[in-house]
Amino acid sequence: MVIKGQATVVKHTGSHYMLSALPQWELFPAVLRGKIRLKDSNATNPVAVGDVVDYEAEIPEGAAPESIAEHVTLENSAAITGVHKRRNYVIRKSTNLSRQSHIIAANLDRAFLVVTIDFPQVKLPFLDRLLVTCEVYNVPPVIVLNKCDLYGPEHEDMLAAFHEIYQGAGYPIIDVSAHTGQGIDLLRDVVSGKRNPDGSLNEDYDQAKPAVSLFSGVSGVGKSSLIKALDPSLEPRVGDISTAHEQGRHTTTFYEMYSLSSGGFIVDTPGLRGFGLVDLKKEEIALYFPEMLEAAQNCRFTPCTHTHEPGCAVKEAVEEGVISYDRYSSYLGMLDEEGKYR
Repeated sequence: MVIKGQATVVKHTGSHYMLSALPQWELFPAVLRGKIRLKDSNATNPVAVGDVVDYEAEIPEGAAPESIAEHVTLENSAAITGVHKRRNYVIRKSTNLSRQSHIIAANLDRAFLVVTIDFPQVKLPFLDRLLVTCEVYNVPPVIVLNKCDLYGPEHEDMLAAFHEIYQGAGYPIIDVSAHTGQGIDLLRDVVSGKRNPDGSLNEDYDQAKPAVSLFSGVSGVGKSSLIKALDPSLEPRVGDISTAHEQGRHTTTFYEMYSLSSGGFIVDTPGLRGFGLVDLKKEEIALYFPEMLEAAQNCRFTPCTHTHEPGCAVKEAVEEGVISYDRYSSYLGMLDEEGKYR
């Protein structure tokens, strides 16, 4: 008999998907039925991890519909027939110079942006593009500063400057070490939704609706190691750092969601090497730098590009050190990078 239902995409490998009716964690395979196109979208992947989809599946006559995972196999996959409207998502421009984009993950409660001050060295413009994208598509970001066990006295100034820049811009930072366990308990509670990044209890926590979070960052920052530290029963692939260029080797090669025993779900992604902004006009970019948006209220002219206009409160704040010059530099770079990134 044929049954119909709804489920969440938890894994995507080429043309095949794995689904589960969250919060239950009972996976079953699925394929797309025909061509599914999203309205007004140039995305290369019409179905992404985190999407809620409609499906049809054939199971034995008399079998209980909730037993679908027992009866649906790769040879007898369910068929994805439709995609529900997304609450939010994280998207990036394709690495080539086409007009196409790629949905990284959808329907997220938070995005955990994993960075390292060193090993590999953090690239602030790359982090800022991720943050801007989260702001545009309404995904609350948390910066996770990993490998804190490796930082010595020579890193103190860099660490202090990093915290000043991003906490000053309003972004929470959790300092962690997958190796020593520093900060892992707090990170685990934030991922599950039990706590806020500042350690306070989340009054909106609902155990019946576990949080779905994205873990993203460049190769080598230790996303997979962090996931395993959060739940040792999981086996994400873990890679090493290339000593020649101090860049990470790709370990995760597809998009996959994990269910944590402590609560919540994590979407792990391949290490990103490029991140282009999508559907964002030049005059809109400054709106998604929170510290610039606040200062811009006092600009003499509206609109103001914060580049050459007299009486620009943003430029004044940069000169006074109220707004980080590094963040302002990232903003100017986004204005100029029409070809490679946008």
